[in-house]
Amino acid sequence: MGKHILIKICKIPLLLLFLYMFICSLDILSSAFQLAGGRVAGDIFKDNAVFSNPVAGLVVGILVTVLVQSSSTSTSIVVSLVSSGLLDVGSAIPIIMGSNIGTSVTNTIVALMQAGEREEFKRAFAGATVHDCFNWLSVLVLLPLEAVTGVMRLASEVVVESFNIVSGEDGPELLKVITEPLTKSIIQLDKNVIIGIATGQEVQRNKSLIKVWCQARITIQENISFAPSENSTVPATSLYMNAEKCTHLFVETGLSDLAVGLILLSSSLLVLCTCLLLLVKLLNSLLQGQVAKAIQKIINTDFPFPFGWLTGYLAILVGAGMTFVVQSSSVFTSAITPLIGIGVISIERAYPLTLGSNIGTTTTAILAALASPGDKLAAAFQVALCHFIFNILGILLWYPIPLSRLPIRMAQYLGERTAKYRWFAVLYLILCFLLLPSIVFALSMAGWQVLVGICVPCVAVLLCIVVVNRLQSQKPHLLPSWLQTWDHLPLWMHSLKPMDTIITRVTLCCRKARNSDQRRTSPEDLPQLREYEAEKNHAPLAQNSPALIYDYETEAVFDTLNGKSSRL
Repeated sequence: MGKHILIKICKIPLLLLFLYMFICSLDILSSAFQLAGGRVAGDIFKDNAVFSNPVAGLVVGILVTVLVQSSSTSTSIVVSLVSSGLLDVGSAIPIIMGSNIGTSVTNTIVALMQAGEREEFKRAFAGATVHDCFNWLSVLVLLPLEAVTGVMRLASEVVVESFNIVSGEDGPELLKVITEPLTKSIIQLDKNVIIGIATGQEVQRNKSLIKVWCQARITIQENISFAPSENSTVPATSLYMNAEKCTHLFVETGLSDLAVGLILLSSSLLVLCTCLLLLVKLLNSLLQGQVAKAIQKIINTDFPFPFGWLTGYLAILVGAGMTFVVQSSSVFTSAITPLIGIGVISIERAYPLTLGSNIGTTTTAILAALASPGDKLAAAFQVALCHFIFNILGILLWYPIPLSRLPIRMAQYLGERTAKYRWFAVLYLILCFLLLPSIVFALSMAGWQVLVGICVPCVAVLLCIVVVNRLQSQKPHLLPSWLQTWDHLPLWMHSLKPMDTIITRVTLCCRKARNSDQRRTSPEDLPQLREYEAEKNHAPLAQNSPALIYDYETEAVFDTLNGKSSRL
């Protein structure tokens, strides 16, 4: 018994080490994306005429934040554009909304690392996408409201004008004190290059984002020097600039920004995946039996009646406080995603924690805005305040009333889909964060008439389908007979099975080619492999593909190979 407890205690420092490496890899991942896509992001922001269209501004905010993997970077660009007069606050608000959506892609990517276990993946993906669903629903309501009334712009103006705001000190960066010694030894970036490209400074276009010189110091020394006239002396000021060369791994490497970005991207993803898998394994070994039950009960239990409704709001405050400490909503939501996956935190509890994280990241932005120079202070504070108001209004829409908590139900549905069809998670990422925003951006550039003419009917049809689906499952008698089921439609219109069949066949073809190589090296296995290939050709679903099957199905495949009866 004592040995067992000692082993568990020794695992705790290891757990903290993996968590530290996990957070550092997230920081390096953000730097890699900025190196690979930062110039593109700057060029997107350069065309300021685009931002007169709020939908285009929203899509730009999504795409740029996905490209640089940092909402703080995209927000900094917006603040610089506003403070320099190239962009007004009203046009900046949709971009801020888009950055709120784009920053949630990180924890969705982290959830993919738990795809090995069906139930864990279901919970983790639902817990990650509840952030996406909240942001998308808030934008669908608040963007048209802002375009018509300007409520956030007017409210932020009132606050800015009401307070005598003075420039403050930099906001606290508690987590960076711990992580920067490692991350800065690997890579350091000059984010002013991206901002310079966005604000039209052509001199920045040929500069590298990789820092070479750090800690510049300016020394002013007064010397008495003789002027050309022999009868007069004038004091002359000498200016010395001392700078130390950076010491990170890629200083003066000779590689392009794109090459360094790709190297860091692949290595940080490798470290991220490894640390996440090891974290999940350690958490599973530590949180077993009575310990797991006790922690689950503490985290997921509500206050006793009649104060049960206060529990969610306390979770919001905890999420805001933790995000304020770690200085990143992506880090906080990505850290709780594995805990959701292994069942320690329920999605009902993760939802208010995520909402609090949204608030926490805006408070740090407000502190950073208060540290801006005097000429940029008002604009920076107003933009950060608009971000704060957006998240507060979103919480008022989708949290206080239990029936209005649609993001939870939407995320649970997405979790079920991805558990059944694991490729759906990748399709979701591509569709929601790249393909759909790009299509909407193209339509908005064609004119608002084209955008409204195409998007409004699509949204109306989607809402009708959702309503009919709810009625089909709960009150089918209210529908006419031809609407009580979708069976009269082609299968591809109401099921993912046809696409699943295509993906299955592609997977089976790849495995068939690999098995052909194995047959050439192991002729004795030829009869069994032929029998297995014949069995696979009858498999209609992705669950029968070894790349996508679940654990209990894996055993069935091995039974088939060994000549035993198959449960497939």
